[in-house]
Amino acid sequence: MYPYLRLARIMMSERAKPGLGLFDTHVMTMRCLPNDLDGFLEMNNGRILTLYDLGRFALSVRIGLWDVLKRARWGLVVAGSSVRYRSRITGFQRFELRTRLLGWDARFFYIEQGMWRGESCCNHALLRTGITQAGRLAPVADVARAMGHDGVAPALPEWVVAWAEADATRPWPPMQEGPSSP
Repeated sequence: MYPYLRLARIMMSERAKPGLGLFDTHVMTMRCLPNDLDGFLEMNNGRILTLYDLGRFALSVRIGLWDVLKRARWGLVVAGSSVRYRSRITGFQRFELRTRLLGWDARFFYIEQGMWRGESCCNHALLRTGITQAGRLAPVADVARAMGHDGVAPALPEWVVAWAEADATRPWPPMQEGPSSP
């Protein structure tokens, strides 16, 4: 189940904090709760993605995107992601969820997120995201302008560009394979 109460608490508390710059890193301290655990008593991989979702909501509030979304009647969508899992987070462990906007290209915004315990990154994600307007992607330049960024898009890190280029070679829609014939 989606953690609506956790989301509501985060949204309320983030509104009371000072704003962040568009490319600042948002840091939120969290704790792995019992409903975050899987059968191995570690944070469930799916829950990690859900908590990343909460981190993006929190970032949107602090950089002013949330107010822009409401005013323009825009929405948020994830169009792709790549996640690395390196270290377990177990029950009741505290960790930091770090979220930052890396930049954008002609169609999408790229966000980096990670869960950290001290100097150790437990998992890390790169997300290709979009802003929706009437069920379609809103022009990236319009969104950037609404956020107060009139200049050229900042250069994306090489590893982000390489990932986007590699992902673009993936066939879509995927091939539908049926059962093998004898």
